[in-house]
Amino acid sequence: MRVKGAGSRGTPYPTVDELTREARAMVAARPDTVRLRTVGTSRAGRPLRLLSAGHGRRQILTVAGAHANEPVGGASSLALAADFVRDPRVLDELDCTWHFLLCLDPDGTTLGQRRLTEHPAGTPTLDGYYRGFYRPAFVSQPEFPPVSTDPHLPMPESRALIGLIDELRPVLQFSLHGVEVGGSFLQLTRPVAGAARAFRSVAAELGIPLEYRPFDGMGWFVDSPGVLVLPDGSPTDERDPSGYTSQATWMYAMRHGTVTAVVEAPFWSVAAVSDPSPVTRPEQVISRAAEILLGRAKQLEEVLGGLADRPPRDARRLAFHTAARELMDIGPGVVDTWNTHDAHGLGDAELATTVGNSVSLGIAARRIPLRAAAMMRSALDEPSEGVDTLVREWSRELRATFGTRWVPVHRQTALHTRTMMHLARQLLSP
Repeated sequence: MRVKGAGSRGTPYPTVDELTREARAMVAARPDTVRLRTVGTSRAGRPLRLLSAGHGRRQILTVAGAHANEPVGGASSLALAADFVRDPRVLDELDCTWHFLLCLDPDGTTLGQRRLTEHPAGTPTLDGYYRGFYRPAFVSQPEFPPVSTDPHLPMPESRALIGLIDELRPVLQFSLHGVEVGGSFLQLTRPVAGAARAFRSVAAELGIPLEYRPFDGMGWFVDSPGVLVLPDGSPTDERDPSGYTSQATWMYAMRHGTVTAVVEAPFWSVAAVSDPSPVTRPEQVISRAAEILLGRAKQLEEVLGGLADRPPRDARRLAFHTAARELMDIGPGVVDTWNTHDAHGLGDAELATTVGNSVSLGIAARRIPLRAAAMMRSALDEPSEGVDTLVREWSRELRATFGTRWVPVHRQTALHTRTMMHLARQLLSP
């Protein structure tokens, strides 16, 4: 699936408005198969659209656009829905109704995509991507509503998703994500027979490397290369490096017996993340990653000077400043997590013990300050040549250090759609 005109305005992904237009076109073409309704509104009043296909007894929910910098989930949702429009028999075979929440965070996604459309068409570049980068502060990410003891109120987007989960009681929930640089991995809230093998097969067919021992989900059990499973008895609360404590909607759905699968697709792949070779001195790798993360955060502070703590006059830039400032402050907490990580009982996947995991760690150490610099660049009322230089140089260094390769959008979406279909068949087929 490719949205008409997408490449001509600088982003290969559908915008929020294009998601709605494509969904409406599907409904107009096959109203007997698909329906579209609004299940809530965002903080800014944008509708949250749910596209539903089929009329089966069992419910499947796909959530796209949970993170503003990961627009591929919407493209994947349209691609799979279009398959159902062409041939709905698979829904009948599985006796299911498949629902697609097209974009959980339309406000953040719109804010980021407005920046992306400023750049020329053609194969995307890391520098261009980061110049348009936006990812909200932790407290403003709707897939992670606060726990009841947290003073923050749930966002309307979070309440809408929770209400939808309670309404549907899905057998299976998919959360579609995209990481800017690295490899693919799958997270499951409980084991699904055959899922790991099917997922690895799909990634291999598409030539997308797997994170050998995924860096994300450090508290999850490493079932096998590229696959994480939530340990039995794992706490449902999650505390991020900023101190914000949430309960992921993946965990919330477990009260209904739902299995949630989180599928990550890289925009730029790095072959080395799949290298299982052992590392002789993992503590040196962690120390080097910490040095890069903390050193670059300090460098950004120095370049910004007094601007680092000065909110922009333009209120439309405030979200960029808030998110950037948070990333500039979390370095010590992240490093502490790396140094104290204990993989006992989690598949014994200690940090940086393989080349693949060491590469993933090195990417993360560079990604955090680069994201901060990119968003601070967008937050400033007046252009800063120093910050602009950091974004450009750090993007180039990331590309050169890890040999990044752009993954065409059709392969990103294929990873999502094929994985979803494999897991649905594994779980629902007689």
